Parts: sequence; structure tokens; C-alpha cells
Amino acid sequence: MTHFITDHGLPLLFVVVMLESFGIPLPGETALVLFGVLASQGHYDIAVVIAVAAAAAIVGDNLGYWLIGRLGGRSLFERSRWLKRHFGRVLPRAESLMARHGAKTVFFGRFITVLRYTAAWVAGLGRMNWWKFFFWNAAGGICWATLVGLVAYYGGKAAGEAIQKYGLIVAGALVVLLALGYVASHYGKRWLERRL
Repeated sequence: MTHFITDHGLPLLFVVVMLESFGIPLPGETALVLFGVLASQGHYDIAVVIAVAAAAAIVGDNLGYWLIGRLGGRSLFERSRWLKRHFGRVLPRAESLMARHGAKTVFFGRFITVLRYTAAWVAGLGRMNWWKFFFWNAAGGICWATLVGLVAYYGGKAAGEAIQKYGLIVAGALVVLLALGYVASHYGKRWLERRL
């Protein structure tokens, strides 16, 4: 399996990121991180990894915009009386959101897990102008792929060098630090909620 990913993985990266962007819950960002780390080990060119991920994100979001948001969503809501009633309350909000904050929602939605694919649906349902959607979606997809890809690339390179130089002690220390950070953020949030 490792040889398949290192030899033929770019089409797999494209499909996973595209399907996640379309709306199927797949680990697209995790796949990009994996390929960024593989690029740091010399298996791929990081520029190609970033280009593939950005293209996949843009294609997947545009499919979600058209197929789910613009074409499919409206007809789906029209079929059911309950959905139609619910849709009648939600649609004006989606249209208002896209009119006021559409560009920001589409651009920054790329960096937030659930919004990574639902922003395209909302943009389609809200009848956001496609050219405006396409511009901000492409900008968000390119920035997201570049940021995540480079962080994984340089982080993977640094982690690999540290493990080679200092052995498993550093790897163990990193795991402990990550676990402590998770525990502190998880319980710290609960503690703050109780105090407020």
C-alpha cells in the first residue's frame, strides 16, 4: 500500500480532496498533509502536490455549487412538503448571507472543516453569482492547499530530521505535548463554560 501511495498517489489525492469538497465526508485535508509529508521525504514535488490539491478543491466545490446547491437542492426541497416548509425559512437566510458575506464565507469556509463543502452548497442555494463564487472559491482553494501543503512539507521535514538526530525521545515528547495540549484545551473549555 505504501508503494502504491508513493508511486501513484496523486490521482488518489485529487479524488479524495475533490469528493470531500463536493460533500462526501472523506479526510481531504489529512490526505493533503500526508502528501506534504511524503513530498518532504522526496517522494513528490511539493508544488505538484499543492497544485493537485488546489485543483481538486476547486473542482469539488464547483460540483457541489452546481449539483447540490444550484440544481439539486432546490428541486429536492420542492418534493417534500416538510422540506419545502423548512426550505422556505432557510432559503431567505442563505440568500441574505450570500448577498452580504458571500465572498468571505466561500473564501474562509475552505479553512473550516464543515464549511469546507457546505459553503459551496449554500452559495448555490443562495444563488450567489457563479463568477464571484468561482473567484473566491479558487482563491480559497489555492491558499488552503498552499498553506496546509507547506506546513506539512516543512513540518514533516523538521520532524524527520529531529527523529533522525535525536531518536524516538523527540517523537515521544511531541506525542506527550500534543496530548497535553488536547487535554488542556478540552478541559479548559469546559472549565471556562462553567465559570461563564
